[in-house]
Amino acid sequence: MSRKNWILFSIVGILWGTPYLLIRVAVRDFSPATVVFIRVTMGAMILIPIAIKQKTFMSAVRGLKYIIPYAIAEMLIPLMLIAKAETSISSGLTGILIATVPIWASIFASMHGDKTVWHHTRLIGLIVGFVGIFLLVGIESLTGDSALWAIAFVIFASASYAFAVNMITRKLPDVSGIAFNGIAMAITGLITAPFALMQWPTQAVPTKAILSVIALGFFCTALAFILFFIVIKEIGPARASLTTYLNTAVAVLLGVLVLREPFTLGIGIGLPLVLYGSYLASRKTSKV
Repeated sequence: MSRKNWILFSIVGILWGTPYLLIRVAVRDFSPATVVFIRVTMGAMILIPIAIKQKTFMSAVRGLKYIIPYAIAEMLIPLMLIAKAETSISSGLTGILIATVPIWASIFASMHGDKTVWHHTRLIGLIVGFVGIFLLVGIESLTGDSALWAIAFVIFASASYAFAVNMITRKLPDVSGIAFNGIAMAITGLITAPFALMQWPTQAVPTKAILSVIALGFFCTALAFILFFIVIKEIGPARASLTTYLNTAVAVLLGVLVLREPFTLGIGIGLPLVLYGSYLASRKTSKV
């Protein structure tokens, strides 16, 4: 990759590794629904005008029957689950569990005819990744520091992310990612708006919580998506997807350094296994 592409790749990795810290801060004063509403509404207000300027908006609108389920599976379900989970578990643990997305993506791909998933290398990756999840969940649960329901929420969110991407790339392969993600964010904003308004804080909210949700919407949602699609165009989707591993490292590092979250035994054992398993599972192979 060129220096420019390395820089863009790194920025995307940092931007998508930061949300877990920001969510952890924001949900102390905002409800999960409010955090999601502000985040996606800001994202939609930025992405949709860009799509209109690029003249890709209407082609995405014509695929609305696919974008609606994508919005639910890619944004509404996982963003709500993650925000709720982070009221009980650390941002670093959340980031590690989200790193299982390539594992779930490989499984969903196999269900739609991609037989390369069962290549021995990718199969080893699936096994290693699930062993990492098993050990991570088991150790974190036994220590009593993490709620099992919250861990389950994030794992389900990861699977939902993978399902949504697999579905939309099959149904709308030629539609602009900025366009359909902008519309999906608007749909998610409309769904969460009533809940966000009902749960709007009645007392003064600390500045750090306000800045956290603003940063989530502008930097970690709108800007991250814009840059990610530039990276995909420059280096291809396979290599661009490797930002997942940088995201996870950033999430764990920020949790430890900024939020003073403990680097637990579960994280120490589970992190390398999940990352290595995800890497192997997502590798492209030419034959089974």
